This record gives sequence, C-alpha cells and structure tokens, in this order.
Amino acid sequence: MAPHLHISINRQLLTLIDDQGRQCRFSISTATNGAGEQKNSGCTPRGLHYIRACIGGGQAINSVFVGRRFTGEIYSEALAERFPMRDWILTRILWLSGLEPGKNRLGSVDTMQRYVYIHGTPDTEPMGVPASHGCIRMRNAELIELFDKVPVGTRVVIEE
Repeated sequence: MAPHLHISINRQLLTLIDDQGRQCRFSISTATNGAGEQKNSGCTPRGLHYIRACIGGGQAINSVFVGRRFTGEIYSEALAERFPMRDWILTRILWLSGLEPGKNRLGSVDTMQRYVYIHGTPDTEPMGVPASHGCIRMRNAELIELFDKVPVGTRVVIEE
C-alpha cells in the first residue's frame, strides 16, 4: 500500500498512513469559510486529491514563498510587521490537485487552479481551528517531517 493522507476538516487533523499502515497525526488549520469547492470561495475543497508538486525541499524552516517561489526571506516578527496583510506560506508547499471532474477538478471547482496547498504557517497562528483562506496549514517542523515522507502522486482524501 502506498502512503496516503486523510484530512478531516471537522477534527482539524491530518493523518499520514504510511506504506506499512502506520499512522502519524498532525493538528492542522483549514479554511475559516469551511468546506467547499467553488473558485474564490475561500473554502477547503473536499474529495479525492493527489499531491501534484512538492516545493521547497532543502529550504530553511520559515522560508517565505510567494507564487510558489522562495522570496529569499525568512519569516520573522519584523518581516510580519512590514507586511501585515500577507498570507504567509512558509517552509514547504504540497500543491494539491483534484481527481474528481466536476467536484474538485476542472471548471470553477478545480483545486489545482485554486492554488490549494498544504503549507507551513507562522508559529503564532492557531492549529486545531479553521483559520486559513482554503489551504491546509501546518506547523513548520511537522510539515518538514511530512514533506520528507510523501512523494508527488500521494493520494489525499479531504472529508468534513
């Protein structure tokens, strides 16, 4: 069995099931707006997905990404004060793509085109409560641990 991820929006929990069936759980933060697939909804999409791209391998913890590119910045309180409106995408990005046409793939419900990621967030942000704009946020150290265990193509199920 290949490794796969199960994300529970209601429990704010990401579970990695490895190729031996062992489970590792991580507290997460999904969308403030709840579950949903529509473009510009700010919701976390449901259904069957896969990891389309793994971005940021080898970068330092708290590396800042904009448009999936490392900016050369490392997150700090001073940087946060300079850019108070920035939605911080830190450390690593696991870019998701939907597998269910009409539900989370193609048209106005396309997860990939919505740029929905599993990504790091500042340690000051809460985990275990919905607070994102649609992505799945994780603690940076835990994201590095996860990133090193899941290749491109890993299946991801997101359920309420």
